[in-house]
Amino acid sequence: MEILVLGSGAGGGFPQWNCNCPNCSNYRKGVGKFTARTQSSIAISCNGEDWLLFNTSPDMLQQISQNPEMQPRDRGVRDTPIRAILYIDSQLDHTTGLLMLREGCPHVVYSTEMAHQDLTEGFPIFELLKSWNGGINHRTLGVDGEAFEIPELPGLRLRVWDVDGKAPPYSPHRFDQHRGDNIAVQIEDIESGGKLFYAPGLNSVDDRLKAIMRDSDCLMVDGTFWTNDEMQRFGLGTKMAADMGHLPQTGKDGMIEVLAEFETQRKVLIHINNSNPILNEESPERAELDSLDIEVAYDGMKVSL
Repeated sequence: MEILVLGSGAGGGFPQWNCNCPNCSNYRKGVGKFTARTQSSIAISCNGEDWLLFNTSPDMLQQISQNPEMQPRDRGVRDTPIRAILYIDSQLDHTTGLLMLREGCPHVVYSTEMAHQDLTEGFPIFELLKSWNGGINHRTLGVDGEAFEIPELPGLRLRVWDVDGKAPPYSPHRFDQHRGDNIAVQIEDIESGGKLFYAPGLNSVDDRLKAIMRDSDCLMVDGTFWTNDEMQRFGLGTKMAADMGHLPQTGKDGMIEVLAEFETQRKVLIHINNSNPILNEESPERAELDSLDIEVAYDGMKVSL
């Protein structure tokens, strides 16, 4: 199984276009060691030709242009290796890129019922796309961990669980959490047995999730914030990480403590906010992660399982 990181940044990417936080400012000045990042999305394939796309970020066209794996094959006048799309949630930074893929409709899209409600009512992107060859062929995901296969991507076995998080700010149930607002997915290559645990949005990690993570070879998890008060400290907002549905790396029961329990798994942080000091590869925070064998995802990163 090949895992391709198309985008590794949180909403707004890095540097964020209107941000003068220390990271964004220093990147533009050439101070420190930084790498630009587009907004988070990954793709997975068993054969290198047919891909399951996780999320469609606003940077979708840039990500396609930067990754030959996502570009058309010589199979017709119109072609794409993207066989299906799976949404982890219905956040704008994970879904608006679907508009950029309208010429390829109808798309097969998998999401939970709650995400489907958001994407047909609160942000009716599915309704907007109906004018393009019918738009979307939707498939509903359960959230109880039952194994299933995707006909468009033979060779993959998936399991989905609901996780603690937040519905998008635009959602009618933003402050009324439902099962399926946010999910974690385990993707297994049936032939090799390799398993990826993918959860770019996590507010907490309970024993149920830890058991699933132990049964996985690679953990690609929420790396949005370093501290719970990061947005406040840099004057970027008033909300805490937890208010936004993200578990910070540091602090009691933070992501670093959680990942310390897993000794044999490959550990990768993804969905990195522009304010997070780990973006500076010369920072003490990044050195701490390096010492703990915790990787920071970057655009174009490839993992084989």
